[in-house]
Amino acid sequence: MARSTRVYAGDQLRTVRKTAGLNQAAMAARLGISVSYLSQLEGGERPLTPSVAASLRRHHPALLEAIEGEAPARRLSLLAEALADLPPEAPARLAQERPEIADRIIALHAAARAAEERMQMVEEALATGAGARMPWEAVRDWFHAAGNYVDPLDRAAEALVGDAPLDDAVLAVLLAGHGITVTTARDEAAPIRQFDRARGLLTLNAALPPESRRFQIAHQVAAIAFADTIAGIAEVAPVGSVEGHTLLRVGLANYAAGALTMPYARFRSAARAVRHDIDRLSRRFGVSFEQACHRLSTLQRPGAAGIPFYFCRVDMAGNITKRHSATRLQFARFGGACPLWIMHEAVAIPDRILVQHAETPDGVRYVAMAKGLVKPSGSFARPSRRYAVALGCEAVHAADFVYADGMDRGVPATPIGIACRLCPRPDCDQRAFPPADRAIRVDTDRRAVVPYQVV
Repeated sequence: MARSTRVYAGDQLRTVRKTAGLNQAAMAARLGISVSYLSQLEGGERPLTPSVAASLRRHHPALLEAIEGEAPARRLSLLAEALADLPPEAPARLAQERPEIADRIIALHAAARAAEERMQMVEEALATGAGARMPWEAVRDWFHAAGNYVDPLDRAAEALVGDAPLDDAVLAVLLAGHGITVTTARDEAAPIRQFDRARGLLTLNAALPPESRRFQIAHQVAAIAFADTIAGIAEVAPVGSVEGHTLLRVGLANYAAGALTMPYARFRSAARAVRHDIDRLSRRFGVSFEQACHRLSTLQRPGAAGIPFYFCRVDMAGNITKRHSATRLQFARFGGACPLWIMHEAVAIPDRILVQHAETPDGVRYVAMAKGLVKPSGSFARPSRRYAVALGCEAVHAADFVYADGMDRGVPATPIGIACRLCPRPDCDQRAFPPADRAIRVDTDRRAVVPYQVV
């Protein structure tokens, strides 16, 4: 690679290594470089050299093709983000005329953002009294670090189903190939899914709707067909405990189930064609509304990425039970979310789609949709599960997001934050707690909506 086209690809290199289930020593050996040099590459401290590029071409050709093909556009996008306060022509000129300086600015911006995220983790842990990560938190963070995209599983799932629609008949054939039969539990209190390995019998709860039943069968297909791949990834993942590794294997099988029911290329193409209309995608692929939303947030394949979305699910108490962001918006790691987010209103209004035009404290605007959902329990004696899912993207992608058609973006955007303890806004009437890093002033002779002032 010539100096004028030097490329820093640390995030992509790290993601490919982790999704391939390799530690730094194994990846360095594969590329024929030292561990310290690989660490510098992944940290954005060194650009790709011709020798490293040649090794990547041998071992990860898709990655190198994606890096080289998208490098100019990616550089301009990241530089525009880092220099958001400047006129748009300034980053474009710098990226074209001085790419090496542009790449260093991008690397510094990424490092500053990473430092900010680490500070948020510390502040939230102190504010909530949280200690070491729980196993599910470690797994959630692993998926976040991987960009919520696991290339080996995604490609294996796509190859397994081919061009055939993944209906119940195809799933039955796939299971039969592994000597597994499916039955339905008569007991309504039975687990959603239970697999008897000795008998090769998969038992599903009778109350499952068709799309959930199909997903659980796909999970079992994935857990068996891709067992070695899943085990290899989980074995070297830095998730700490035995429970964490077990949860990760379950999460990876769920990921693969989504890739089986919604194969990457077909789903991405369909999503673009219908402008990411979730209902239409759900019908076309025979999946639930939530499954389609979640899958949209995983479309981050190098060289064939979809729109960067954030996705989350909240329960009636405001707890975020699923979350991922491929955008600049990040979720609080502990506690609830900003009460001004539309998803909190949606959870109380089942089967109705709400839309929102919002702005975060950094000035970035988002368009989002949220829908309240109810999962019936199948019995009066057990309460139904109620929650809401939300899907959003930066406003620059509004033309490709059908739900943006339902909002008036001429009206001031709703000022949202991450969570009260991390939000710097001094004048929010919905504030539940003061910011963790700001002082407050209390005036005994003056009372506003919030009983203190943030200073």
